[in-house]
Amino acid sequence: MKFNGLTDKEVEASRQQHGSNVIPDSEPTTFWEEFKETFGDPMIKILLAIAALMIVMFCFGYAEIYEPLGTIVAVLIVAFVSAKTGVASDTKYRELKDSTEKDKCKVHRNGLVTVIDVDDVVVGDKVLLQSGDKIPADGILVSGSLRVDNSALNGEAEECKKTAAGEGVELAENITGDTFVDAHSLFRGAVVFDGEGILDVRKVGLKTMMGKMAEEMQENEPDSPLKVKLSKLAKQISTFGYIGAIVIAVLYFAYFVTSAGGFDAFFGLGVEVVVKKIVEAVSLAVVIIVCAVPEGLPLMISLVLMQNTSKMLAHNVLVRKAEGIETAGSLNILFSDKTGTITKGRLEVVDFFTADGKSISLADLSKHSQVKGLVDLAIGKNTQSMFDSSHRVIGGNATDQALMKFIGEPVFLALESDKDCAVTASQGFNSANKFSQARIDSLGKTFYKGAPEKLLASAARYLDGDGKEQKLDKEVLNKKIDELAAKAMRVLAFGYSEKAMVENAINDDIVVIGLVGIRDDVRPEAKEAIEEVQNAGIQVVMITGDRLETAVAIAKDAGLLKSEEDKAISSAQLNEMSDEEVKAMIPHIRVIARALPTDKSRMVRLCQEMNLVVGMTGDGVNDSPALKRADVGFAMGSGTEAAKEAGKIVILDDNFKSIKDAIWYGRTIYHNILKFCKFQLVINVAAVVVSAVAPFFGVEEPLKVTHLLFVNLVMDGLGAIMLGNEPALKKYMDEKPRRRDESIVNKKMMAQILTMGAWLTIISFLFLKLPFFAGLFANEEQHLTGYFVLFIVSALFNGFNVRDDRFGIFRGLDENTGFLKVFFIIIAVQFAIVNAALIPFAPFRWIGSMFSCVPFGIQGWIAVILLAVTMIPVDMVRKVAVGGEK
Repeated sequence: MKFNGLTDKEVEASRQQHGSNVIPDSEPTTFWEEFKETFGDPMIKILLAIAALMIVMFCFGYAEIYEPLGTIVAVLIVAFVSAKTGVASDTKYRELKDSTEKDKCKVHRNGLVTVIDVDDVVVGDKVLLQSGDKIPADGILVSGSLRVDNSALNGEAEECKKTAAGEGVELAENITGDTFVDAHSLFRGAVVFDGEGILDVRKVGLKTMMGKMAEEMQENEPDSPLKVKLSKLAKQISTFGYIGAIVIAVLYFAYFVTSAGGFDAFFGLGVEVVVKKIVEAVSLAVVIIVCAVPEGLPLMISLVLMQNTSKMLAHNVLVRKAEGIETAGSLNILFSDKTGTITKGRLEVVDFFTADGKSISLADLSKHSQVKGLVDLAIGKNTQSMFDSSHRVIGGNATDQALMKFIGEPVFLALESDKDCAVTASQGFNSANKFSQARIDSLGKTFYKGAPEKLLASAARYLDGDGKEQKLDKEVLNKKIDELAAKAMRVLAFGYSEKAMVENAINDDIVVIGLVGIRDDVRPEAKEAIEEVQNAGIQVVMITGDRLETAVAIAKDAGLLKSEEDKAISSAQLNEMSDEEVKAMIPHIRVIARALPTDKSRMVRLCQEMNLVVGMTGDGVNDSPALKRADVGFAMGSGTEAAKEAGKIVILDDNFKSIKDAIWYGRTIYHNILKFCKFQLVINVAAVVVSAVAPFFGVEEPLKVTHLLFVNLVMDGLGAIMLGNEPALKKYMDEKPRRRDESIVNKKMMAQILTMGAWLTIISFLFLKLPFFAGLFANEEQHLTGYFVLFIVSALFNGFNVRDDRFGIFRGLDENTGFLKVFFIIIAVQFAIVNAALIPFAPFRWIGSMFSCVPFGIQGWIAVILLAVTMIPVDMVRKVAVGGEK
């Protein structure tokens, strides 16, 4: 049939009437949007409230401006880093997308076949479709016949036959699962397996099925587990700070009243004195709140996420949304696609065996030259596949292509160029015959390739491994075939006859050359990665469009089905069950076969209702709603753009091992956040207690507001760099997942924080009150400056303690070179602040004055450092007491 196609004028008219074929991307992430989003964080809200309170007090002359300004600067830095991370991740994704060449298609226009961008297709175009082409729009097949793969749309990897429609056939308005597999309808995103035909385009762009599914990706996402945990921590810290502040304020007020000799005497001091004392109590209460809140935590999290998103690219993981990488480490259950993720994503020959049931290793097949030579002929001269100029296999169906890869390009080209084995007659495969055949007169043989039952019905002999003819025992062979069928392998047989080729018939003197088992095999590295993920306490569920028997066989090989408690169910069985019944069964489910998009979304919803953190992998438009709904969606790099838009993480190599790496690094990030929390909260607990109690012991302000500013911002910000790059440890993958709503500060962590906070408080008062330490300094100013140094250096040495829950506190420093750098930088900065007044320039004197620091002698420095070092042995004793091991 001759197709002239549209003219340029008709193309423009169609575009005006029906729209473009472009499916718009989501709007790029903007810096300003990401910047504003930071201010919704509960910890940031607390910091801003404190800053506002401090500014009010400054206006009334009861506080210094440094702390609120420093807090605001810290918040702005967090917002900047978070926004930069978000924009950088989105930019990397878009760069990857832009670097991929746009899909093209062949259309009839102006009486010629021309190649255009898929985006330029319009309604009414006549698109030429051939093997390997991706369908560019929705429409009807009006000429030719095709076999297509609709898996990008419905998850089904099976070949679907399409035939030319007659006049007047319309594309269905209401698309169902049955429409995808009807006789004539074609949809954007599907791939042509085989055949040739003409698509009459009926819908383009957002009106296509793929466009509609892409539009549905606007629903709100659930809060990440980290956000939930941080909200809980913020509430705990603010409660601790507010209650502590009120209690301290009341105690101080009571102290003032008692010192004055009672209420009457206190109020008899005059209004001005009473107000001043009340303001002092309130000021101290505000200092307590400032001490209690870890200002550096939001900055640390932003820095850690930013550092690790770039690191993950080396592991073929593109993090689109920074919180996704931490969420991956919190997974309880992971729904994984089968094809291309757990399996290699392509059919291949995985077993070769002779008709006596004995397998020959594929690597050793060349040693059996007689058998290998005849198999090469039975495939290379009896196929619809070939190698193109780019060394890719094209043409034929998926089985033909697998066989062609099995013999290899050098063998195929050698057979092609060998004039002595030219094919004189042939008949291609068809579903009625279930075999194909080719006659080579020069060899006096007719070669067959087809279903075993067809060839075996006419066979009495076979070739053994040495190429010698033997009598065929069909019972032995059928047993081997049944074994492979149970492993979801497709078995094909090869044979030859000495007789001439007969159309639609197999000669009765067949000699069986050998048989092959073909399937989309499990990736070796995926099997290992699945075991690691399962050992990490994460339930892995394979969710696939394949039939149940195939899915079960693959799941057994992948290590998903290990015991009778592990269940494999079909979509039909799932839909017969109520939500409560499914929830009861979820802990035992390992396989869901014939899965529909609605099944995936339902499983995500039910698991989240059970308070589980859910991961979902996918590559098709049909996977997008579930990817969006899941706590972390892993989109495959080879998948559709809709899937990548929906996922928080893109797995560039489609490999389950990369998903395992994302989980591992997610857990590492969470551990590093915990390390930082222990590091910072020890400082905060000690600062609260010392600031609250010291005045009762005659030390009015052991830590000035500027000291707290240094502690909370400079040191904690650099502390984020110290602990944010701690190496990923294998042992993290042996831990059980944490609950979504689990508190960041658990009992064990609280014990370390309180113990080390208490010890830091003890050495603080020993230093402040013992005459021995006071005697090392010339005056009280030097003594208090020494205490500022002691407090900071003690916290730094505690940084080693939090690196490991046991005794390996110095291990892995070579993998985190930033730790020691920051350690010495903070000490150097503090040394500079303390000795700034020695430099005869006004700015340096102002720095010393701002931090209330004066220089002191070497013996003071030695005493301070020796006292600070005690943080390490004290924590070692604590670890021994709680049963730590080497």
